[in-house]
Amino acid sequence: MSFEETYLNDNILDALYDMHFDEMTPIQERCIPEILDGRDLIGVAQTGTGKTAAYLLPILSMLDDGGFPKDAVNCIVMSPTRELAQQIDQAMQGFGYYLDGISSVAVYGGNDGTRFDQEMKGLKMGADVIIATPGRLLSHIRMGHVDLSRLSFFVLDEADRMLDMGFSDDILSIAKLLPQNHQTIMFSATMPNKIQDLARTLLNNPVEVKIAVSKPAEKIQQSAYVCYEPQKLGIIRHLFKTGELQRVIIFSGKKDKVKDITRELQRMHINCAPMHSDLSQDERDDVMYRFKAGQVDVLVATDIVSRGIDIDDILMVINYDVPHDAEDYVHRIGRTARAQRDGVAITFVSDQDMRYFADIERFLERDILKNPLPEGLGEGPEFKAIAPRKSTRGRGGRGRSGKSQRPHSTRSSHQEPKEGQSATRKKRHRGGHHHRKNGHQATPPSPSF
Repeated sequence: MSFEETYLNDNILDALYDMHFDEMTPIQERCIPEILDGRDLIGVAQTGTGKTAAYLLPILSMLDDGGFPKDAVNCIVMSPTRELAQQIDQAMQGFGYYLDGISSVAVYGGNDGTRFDQEMKGLKMGADVIIATPGRLLSHIRMGHVDLSRLSFFVLDEADRMLDMGFSDDILSIAKLLPQNHQTIMFSATMPNKIQDLARTLLNNPVEVKIAVSKPAEKIQQSAYVCYEPQKLGIIRHLFKTGELQRVIIFSGKKDKVKDITRELQRMHINCAPMHSDLSQDERDDVMYRFKAGQVDVLVATDIVSRGIDIDDILMVINYDVPHDAEDYVHRIGRTARAQRDGVAITFVSDQDMRYFADIERFLERDILKNPLPEGLGEGPEFKAIAPRKSTRGRGGRGRSGKSQRPHSTRSSHQEPKEGQSATRKKRHRGGHHHRKNGHQATPPSPSF
């Protein structure tokens, strides 16, 4: 389905045309009409499926059509990390290239006082769209820089990551400040119980859109070591004993283990660096810069970098712990074998994690090669493909208590069309002409779509 077949307004379509975006991705095709109809929505989709456009395009189109207060914050987009907030802001600049009356500001932590002052000035001048990390936004709210009492759109991007990083209380604190009659849109790569609980709290009769998780690239050589927990560091020493491995990410579910692995590699004189939530934003930025630049060979990290990090030359991913969700496994090993390259993914499966690894194999519909333990480590446990766990997920969302029901059948739940604007759009044939802004041929910046 093409963007021309939607009710996105002409200014949005012009920007998409100039960026050579014609056909919608599945998540965009299913979400854009529902958001334009005013529905609360929860979308479950991997990074790279086009979810940023799936919510930004309809929201920007509706804001540009008018009917929203000019002196109020109309949309908040919540992001778990500074890096994702920057990506969303870049997408905002591209999609909103022809929206002269729509302003935005990005606010996120880890900056010096000068940056905070710039954010404060931008917020006080008024912004239609605020892209923010939860903690930073709360800081501005508490200092009186932001009024959310007339907000129309509340977006949570990568909601599962925000909860993993401990932002649940911050999100709920912000949600309490919002007016009853606003539209809530939530995107998550996975749908664990805690996300379903949050959705039941924040969303009103939501539409649920789920795009199936892609299987890992065939070029990834997957294998596993079945071992006891104390044997894992010995396997690390074996893998890195030559000191020749480069462009490697080691994932662990706990930051304490990240610190232990890093210390062990440093004792082996391996050029490595840790990445976890105890580091400040500036420290995380510095680590990622050095890793991307090739100044660090091995990155030891929690799932803070399992998504949304654009590095194409990772040669190996090591799962020091088995992810408890098959989709998280796919996200982790998906950091390798990118841009037509080959890659290796190795997972350490302890006796406590066999059930989770069996779930992953069932999801992948294949058995993953089990490597023999390195000499000198002794015997490991026997791998047992334990039966699937019974689902404990909820049975659907309930409407938020006390929240008024909104009409869902038409866009008029938010605004009427501008004067002279048809409620039913006609397809336009651009015929290769160039759009101009301020008298010059213009091409909006292409965001990560």
